[in-house]
Amino acid sequence: MPASNEVLEIAGREVTITNPDKVFYPRTGHTKMDLVRYYLAVAEGALRGVSGRPMALKRFVNGAEGEAFFQKRAPESRPEWIETVELRFPSGRTASEVVVSDAAQLAWVVNLGCIDLNPHPVRGDDLDHPDELRIDLDPVRGVPWSQVRDVAMVAREVLADFGLTGWPKTSGSRGMHIYCRIERRWPFTEVRRAAVAFAREVERRAPDIATSKWWKEERHGVFLDYNQNAKDRT
Repeated sequence: MPASNEVLEIAGREVTITNPDKVFYPRTGHTKMDLVRYYLAVAEGALRGVSGRPMALKRFVNGAEGEAFFQKRAPESRPEWIETVELRFPSGRTASEVVVSDAAQLAWVVNLGCIDLNPHPVRGDDLDHPDELRIDLDPVRGVPWSQVRDVAMVAREVLADFGLTGWPKTSGSRGMHIYCRIERRWPFTEVRRAAVAFAREVERRAPDIATSKWWKEERHGVFLDYNQNAKDRT
């Protein structure tokens, strides 16, 4: 094995970390191995969000400041203990995607350059019924972070009125995602309709800072992107 690789024993499996000393964060000097060890330190929490879910791989092979690319299909060269499921999309396309269920699998995808994780809102054992409703708060150009927070607080009020709890996470460089766990009872089309209704209610309560308008030229403030609930989104 090349000297530049390092093998970690995680969850009873050997995980090879390639180029562990490669700098992934030039401004701070943190390496790929630092990123792997970070994810292992927070694995319990990370797995709560992604465990059992197929995910698209967003790979930063040249580090955080390099250009990333999405890889939907699981790499053909992978350990036998990497789980996959086949997804079928409305376009008729299919893709065999990685399913992370333990810390070893988590470290394996991070080694591929996955700085952030992009799971689908479904579990691998039921690909047709989401168990998460997702809202993407997408600010138009020039909108400050404080306004994103204000819209998030209105979203929290609307969710509470319907007995739902939202879990926020930062998205990209300026936005925020809100994930709400729901029962696995409804298909994607109905969950998306619920997201549209939710976005319009937030807009009704805060019309000066929030919008559900689909066309970009009609938007202002923070756009509540309900299309994150389409079947091919992560």
